[in-house]
Amino acid sequence: MQHETVIVLDFGGQYNQLIARRVRENNVYCEIYSYKTDLSVIKAKNPKGIIFTGGPNSVYLEDSPTIDPEIFSWGVPVLGICYGSQLMMHLLGGRVCRAPEREYGKTEVFVDNSSKMFTDVQPSTVCWMSHNDYIEQAAPGFKITAHTVNCPVAAAENEEKGLYAVQFHPEVLHTAEGKKMLHNFVYNVCGCTGDWKMDSFVENNVEALKKRIGSGKVLCALSGGVDSSVLAAMLAKAIGKQLTCVFVDHGLLRKNEKEEVCAVFGPGNANGFDINFICVDARDRYFAKLAGVAEPERKRKIIGEEFIRVFEEQAKQIGKVDFLAQGTIYPDVVESGLGGESTVIKSHHNVGGLPDTVDFKELVEPLRNLFKDEVRQAGRELGLPEYLVSRQPFPGPGLGIRIIGEVTPEKVAIVQDADAIWREEIAKAGLDKEISQYYAALTNMHSVGVMGDERTYDYAVALRAVTTTDFMTAESYNMPWDVLGTVTSRIVNEVKHVNRVFYDCTGKPPATIELE
Repeated sequence: MQHETVIVLDFGGQYNQLIARRVRENNVYCEIYSYKTDLSVIKAKNPKGIIFTGGPNSVYLEDSPTIDPEIFSWGVPVLGICYGSQLMMHLLGGRVCRAPEREYGKTEVFVDNSSKMFTDVQPSTVCWMSHNDYIEQAAPGFKITAHTVNCPVAAAENEEKGLYAVQFHPEVLHTAEGKKMLHNFVYNVCGCTGDWKMDSFVENNVEALKKRIGSGKVLCALSGGVDSSVLAAMLAKAIGKQLTCVFVDHGLLRKNEKEEVCAVFGPGNANGFDINFICVDARDRYFAKLAGVAEPERKRKIIGEEFIRVFEEQAKQIGKVDFLAQGTIYPDVVESGLGGESTVIKSHHNVGGLPDTVDFKELVEPLRNLFKDEVRQAGRELGLPEYLVSRQPFPGPGLGIRIIGEVTPEKVAIVQDADAIWREEIAKAGLDKEISQYYAALTNMHSVGVMGDERTYDYAVALRAVTTTDFMTAESYNMPWDVLGTVTSRIVNEVKHVNRVFYDCTGKPPATIELE
C-alpha cells in the first residue's frame, strides 16, 4: 500500500529524526533523505510535502549545503526550519546575514493567526530559537507571519506557492505549540488525510511477508529486545514453522531475561508462536573474549563479532535458508550513517553487521521504517505481552557497556542484581510508567566504607533515570528521596562487593543513554 508521504531533507540538523517523528505522530508517513539526494529520487516519492531541516552552516558561504531551486516549482508544499528557512529565503531572493544578537533558547514569538501554519496558535507563543544568522529581509512574494524582539522574520510564507519558513524549531518540546504547527502544516497546507496507522501496517506487512517468503525458510537473530521480539512475532504470524529463531545468551543480559524470552518464544509458549526456537549458552566464550579488555569501543566490537561467530555456527547446523531476518528500525539506519546527513553514532547496530558466510538469498527487515514507539505499537497489535513490548531500550552489547573497564562474570552479577533492585523499587513506587529509562551501571571506582564494624573496599554503583518522549533528547528524572534511600540501602546490603551508590543527575544527556 502506498502511503501519503512527507519527505525531510537533512541539511545537517541534529533534530532530523525528531522532525520525522513529529510528522508521524500525525498519522502521516515520513522519511529522511540527505539534501544531496538527486531530486528525481525525491520527486518519484510523490511527496505531499517537503521539510528542510536546520543545520550548523551559514547559507551565504560558498561551501554551505544547498539545493536546486527547481524544488520550489513542483507545486509541493515546502517548510523550511531554521537553516532550512534561511536557505529558502536565500535561494528565492531574500537576504540572510549575521544577526546583531544571537537568539538561543526559549523565546517569545509573535505570530499571525491568519496563516495556515498558525491556526489556533496563541498570538504570543514560546518557541525554541538556536541561530547566529537571521533573515534580514524576506524573499519577494513572501509575507512575514511571525517576529520576535530581535528577529524581524521569525516566520514567512508564500501561501500561493505553498512555501513556508520558520526560524525556530517547532519539532522540539521547548516550542510550546510546535506540535500544533506541524499538524497545521501536514493537514492545512499539505492536505494530508492521515493514513499511517499501525493496525493496517501490521496487517499489510504480515500479508506482504507471506507473499514474499512463500514456502521459504527464514533465520532470525532474537535478542529478546523490543525490536527483535516484534520482528519474530510478525514473522511467526506470517509463516509459522518456516521461521527459526536463534537466541544467544552472551551472559550480558539483565537478570532473568533469558527465562522471560524463552517463556514468550520457546517450546510450549502461551502466545501460540509455533516456530523453531534455539537457545545458545555462549556465556563462557564471551567472557573469555572480553578478558582484559577495558576500552569501550573494543568491547562493542568483540561482542558484536562474537555474536556473528555464534550465529554462523548455528546457521551452518540449520543449513541453507532463504531469508535472514533483522530487527533493524529507522533510527538504526540514520544513526549508522545510512540516512540523511548523520555521522555514525553507534557502531553496534544491526545495519552493516551481517554474517558474510551465512547462506541466504535475501534480507528481511519489515521494521526498517519504524521508530521505537511505533515498533511497540506493532508489538501490541501482534499480541505480545505488555512487559516485553514496554521493555526499556537495551543496547546490543548488553551490560558490557554498563560496566566501566574489564567485563567479568563477577561484575555482571553485580550490575544484574543492582539493576533488578532499582527496577523493582521504581515499579513498587508506581514510577515505572513516567520514567522513560532507568538502569544501574558499575563504575570502575572503589571506595572505603564500613559495614558491620568492618572496613570495606568495594565498588560504587551508579543509578540513572531519565525522561524523554522521543529518545532524541532526555532529562534526568527528579527521583523522590525516599525511593533513592530504599534502593541505596538495598543495593549496599544485598549486592555483594558494593558499598556505595551514586545517582546521576546529569541534565539533558544524549538520549542514547548508554554509559560508555
